[in-house]
Amino acid sequence: MGKDWPAVGWEEHPWTRLPPYGVSRARLRRHSAPYRAAVLPPIADLPVRLDASVLADAEEATAAIARFDAGLSHAFGDTEALGELGPLSTLLLRTESASSSRIEHVDTDAGQLALAEIGAATTDDARLVARNVEAVRAAVALADSLDADGLLTLHRTLLADTDPQGAGRWRTEQVWVGGSSYGPHDAEFVPPHHSRVPAAVEDLVRFVRRDDLPVMVQVAIAHAQFETIHPFADGNGRTGRALVHAMLRGKGVTERVSVPISSGLVGDTRRYFAALGAYRDGDPAPVVTELAAATLRAVENGRQLVADLVALRASWAERVVARRHAAVHRMPAVLVRHPALDNALVARELGVSDVAAQAAIDRLVEAGVLVQVGTRARNRVWQCPDVIDALDAFARRAAHPPRHG
Repeated sequence: MGKDWPAVGWEEHPWTRLPPYGVSRARLRRHSAPYRAAVLPPIADLPVRLDASVLADAEEATAAIARFDAGLSHAFGDTEALGELGPLSTLLLRTESASSSRIEHVDTDAGQLALAEIGAATTDDARLVARNVEAVRAAVALADSLDADGLLTLHRTLLADTDPQGAGRWRTEQVWVGGSSYGPHDAEFVPPHHSRVPAAVEDLVRFVRRDDLPVMVQVAIAHAQFETIHPFADGNGRTGRALVHAMLRGKGVTERVSVPISSGLVGDTRRYFAALGAYRDGDPAPVVTELAAATLRAVENGRQLVADLVALRASWAERVVARRHAAVHRMPAVLVRHPALDNALVARELGVSDVAAQAAIDRLVEAGVLVQVGTRARNRVWQCPDVIDALDAFARRAAHPPRHG
């Protein structure tokens, strides 16, 4: 258990937004009364004392992330030729974003997400998850300068398309979790009054900048504190899990890839939310333990995904016959990075002409590696079913993790 960690306090506020006409008198009386909102003790300088077993779990998870990052950075090859982060980083970032969105009941399959990333999606959820991919990418880019403005940037990246008024702005009204839409009186949790948000965020940023704590412990507590502040009207969960990746990169645990930790949480969200509740009650140990366990599950699942992709690459090499220096031989990394693509994307990724790009696409279509989406003659789009199937299998394993013990 966490020792001497403060629980949130409470304060009353008047509630003036009454329910609409047509509700019962009892409900009207209930939502005319004051409500209680959380008051967060500052944590920036608090000592963190946890049992040895919890610290050991955290250290094991940190080591697993570092090994995963080091071992897989070049596992699929061609990383330097196709960009600083390489195809594996893009793929793992996509799986993290999809899993994080799924926790918030925003769900899509790998095929629709791949289409969304090239502007060809047919579902709103796919477009939302694609924005989350950009938010996690922004989190990693901000790792070395994470502050209040950085958090606003993450949120703006996430919600710019769906909530342009609220994106990148601290909330200006009371929010609550659970209960009814009439008011916060029956909610499962009522975060701090919006007037307290800026100061709470600044305290969190000071905690994030500390260098005297085990990394996974610090990351888990920072994430729980962020979720407790609930600084935005929407998108708190996804932004808070992007914060995890920013901190792991900023603390030097990851260098090239983003471990899809959310995929380790999505299989049992009740445990995850219960751990956040325990944190609010003054015990940070469960959220540290849960994030550490989720990390180990994610690493195991991620390794299986990469093994599947390496096997696919060998299969493609057998199925695709072309002259030695043909552009098509550089396509495997492109397919991992972009399971849905068009001619312009291939030309840009490979640095070749539209004609050469189309020749590479046609050769993969002939080999059954790519299939065209739809039947339109212009602005054609293709997908790689092999990669999409591997990503969907990853999602199924995450949703139904094996039970050990």
